[in-house]
Amino acid sequence: MRDDLLVAALVRRAAAGDRQAWEALVERFAPLVWSICRRLGLARADAEDAGQQVWLRLLEHLAELREPAALPGWLVTTTRRECLRVLRGRRQQADLAYMAGAGDLDVAFDEELTSVEEPLLAAEREVALRDAFRQLRPECRQLLELLTHDPPVRYREISERLGIAIGSIGPTRGRCLDALRSSPALAALIDPGADNAEGGEGGARPVVGR
Repeated sequence: MRDDLLVAALVRRAAAGDRQAWEALVERFAPLVWSICRRLGLARADAEDAGQQVWLRLLEHLAELREPAALPGWLVTTTRRECLRVLRGRRQQADLAYMAGAGDLDVAFDEELTSVEEPLLAAEREVALRDAFRQLRPECRQLLELLTHDPPVRYREISERLGIAIGSIGPTRGRCLDALRSSPALAALIDPGADNAEGGEGGARPVVGR
């Protein structure tokens, strides 16, 4: 929770024109952006191009982010889009270079995009879920952690640990899951339009600043 508050504070300060806060955000999240680009198989130059576009988009929409603490999830979503943009640009170049047999090339490239997009979508869901979970009330986090523990924790033990009646565990679980589903971090993933913004080593740094 403290980490979320720090990120939110940096976003607000950067949106107000604080250059140090902007640079702190870039320093903090550039490795995340870079690792996504490289995991998708982008060459260094392509990864730098995609990364620069991510930071430009963030700079354009920083003041519009309704939930500053959800920035990591926003960055994952936006980075994925920019990486796929670069990959599709590579496809267009390949189409021009290999007009003959373009049908086979289309199939091969579609398969390539699918193979790199699926694991990234899974990673994106994981990041969003983690962000949403961190935003829950402490009692909800504790309850859901116990309910998903492996091996399972008995209701009697959960009741004793959390000091709640056994009969209230189920209804409380339902309310906590509802809160989790309504989290802005997950909402942005389910409906990217919900956000006003779209959307080596350490990664490329943006050429612009506040």
